[in-house]
Amino acid sequence: MVSERRKRLKKSLPYYFMLLLPVAYYLIFRYLPLAGNIIAFRRFRLGGSIYGTGDLTLRYFDMFLSDPVFFTALRNTLILNAWTLAFAFPLPIIFVLLLNEVQGSKYKRLVQTVSYLPRFVSTVVVISIVTMIGSPSNGIINTFLVDVLGRDAIFFVNDPAWFRRVYVSTELWQFMGWNSIIYFASLSAIDPTLYEASMIDGANRFQRVIHVTLQGIKPTIIINFIISVGYLMTLSFDKVFLLWTPQNSPTSDVLDMLVFRMGMQLNNFSYATAIGLFSSLVALVLVASSNYIARKFSDTSLF
Repeated sequence: MVSERRKRLKKSLPYYFMLLLPVAYYLIFRYLPLAGNIIAFRRFRLGGSIYGTGDLTLRYFDMFLSDPVFFTALRNTLILNAWTLAFAFPLPIIFVLLLNEVQGSKYKRLVQTVSYLPRFVSTVVVISIVTMIGSPSNGIINTFLVDVLGRDAIFFVNDPAWFRRVYVSTELWQFMGWNSIIYFASLSAIDPTLYEASMIDGANRFQRVIHVTLQGIKPTIIINFIISVGYLMTLSFDKVFLLWTPQNSPTSDVLDMLVFRMGMQLNNFSYATAIGLFSSLVALVLVASSNYIARKFSDTSLF
C-alpha cells in the first residue's frame, strides 16, 4: 500500500512542482496581505508598526459611514458597474451565439482573432485613443458633429454626463472578444447529435439556438454572472484614474479613487483600508447571495 502511494506521488511529482509558482503567488500576493486589514481597526502611522497602534476600534468605519463623499463614491461605483454589467455581460454571449451560426470556418476564426486583439492593448493606449477621437478641437467625432451636423462640440472625456458612456464603451471594445473565449470553449462540449435531433423534430435555426446552444452554455453563463456580481464594488482603477478630471468628478469619483486619495495622497491608510474592507465584505455578500439564488433556481452554482 505504501509503495503504491509512493509510485503515485512520484508520477505526480512534476505536476506538484508546476503548482508551486501559482500557489506561492496566491500566498504572497493574495493571502498574506489580508493580515494588513488589521489597520482598518487600528491607527497606522508611516514609520510605525505595519499592524498599527492602539486598541481595536470601529472609528474609521464610523468616519466613512458619516462622510457624504463616501456615499457619492458608492453611488457612482454601483451605477457605473450596473451599466457595465448590463451591457458588457450579455454582449459576449450574443456575439458567440451569432458567430456560431456562421458557416465559414476561416471567416469565423478571423473574426474571433480580431475580437481578441483589443485585450492586448494597454489601457494607457486605449485612453489616449479615446481622448484623441473625442477631442473637442480636432477629434473625428466632433469634426463630424460640427462640420456635418452643425452642432456644438462635446468634450466627451471632461463631460460628467458622458463619462459613464465612455468608460462602458471602452470596456465593451477591449474585453468583449476576450470574455467570449470561455463561451466558445463551452460550445465544444455540446453534443452535435442534439442539433440533429432538434432538426428532425422540426426546429428552425432560431429554435436550435435557444433550446440547444443557449442551454448548452447556460451553466457557464450562470457561473460568470455570479463572478461578475462580485465585482460590483470594484472597477478598472487604471482606466478610471486615466479618465478622471476635476470636471467629470461628479460621476467619476468612485470608491477606488476615494481609497487612492485617502491612502496615497492624504496618507490616511487606516481610513482607506476600512473602505476597502467594507467593499470586500459587501462583494462577499453579493457573491454568496447570487450563488444561493442560482443554486435554488438552477442546477448550477459556484459553491
